[in-house]
Amino acid sequence: MALKSSPPNVLATLTLAPRASRPEGVAADTEAGIGRHRILRTDEVDAKDTPLTPQQRQSMVATGAAAATRRTGDAFKGTARKAAKLSIAEAQSEAFDTVGALIATLPAKEDMVQHDPPIKDNASSARVDEEERNIVVSAFLFAASREDDNDFHLIVGDDPASNAEVYMTMEVSGLPPANAASLAAIKAARDSFKQFFGDKTPGATYDYYDPPIPVRVEGSLFFDMTHAHGQSPGPPTLHPHMPVIWEVHPLSSIEFEPSPTS
Repeated sequence: MALKSSPPNVLATLTLAPRASRPEGVAADTEAGIGRHRILRTDEVDAKDTPLTPQQRQSMVATGAAAATRRTGDAFKGTARKAAKLSIAEAQSEAFDTVGALIATLPAKEDMVQHDPPIKDNASSARVDEEERNIVVSAFLFAASREDDNDFHLIVGDDPASNAEVYMTMEVSGLPPANAASLAAIKAARDSFKQFFGDKTPGATYDYYDPPIPVRVEGSLFFDMTHAHGQSPGPPTLHPHMPVIWEVHPLSSIEFEPSPTS
């Protein structure tokens, strides 16, 4: 199952090696797929982000290392809709078979932009009723990068073997304050992500995964009001197939290479 859209400007190719510690029940071989993925490290960034300098590109080509991250540590460093981004909806999880099926249930962008009351983008902007939904879906991780606010920006889509090509942003959030009710779940998802990739977590540019990595994700729906106008987020290569600025943000759980019974 190869990538449907080949990313431009691949500066380094890495192998996602088998992990030293695997989840309980995963054998020490490649039956679960661990170690069968290439990481295509590119110079792609979102349209709103600063491109790499020539020196950074040369360093990536020479060393295969990630570009310098814009932030370090794990704490969330953003402000836009901070209250909503760091909360988990109070609702039972709705299960979906595909990302496309999930997208089909989302309110239209125009309705959210004209929401009553208006959705503000300041730090205290909390979830609105339409965002009080939790979802769970089995899908594939196609690409990821690390954002200025310390979120890992995941591009998740449907089975590359299918005829559909559709993607949605899902975020492994930076950590909320120590007293936040959401801390344990957000930290567990972040720990799972960092453990899987080890020293090959994405940096300031997009990493693509070939073949895309099967995942099972759970989290809360979030409308990215900051992108209601102008260029919406996502890597330029996949952007034509990202029909919404809705996200799953934050993820409360991410499982890599899930077994069929998960």
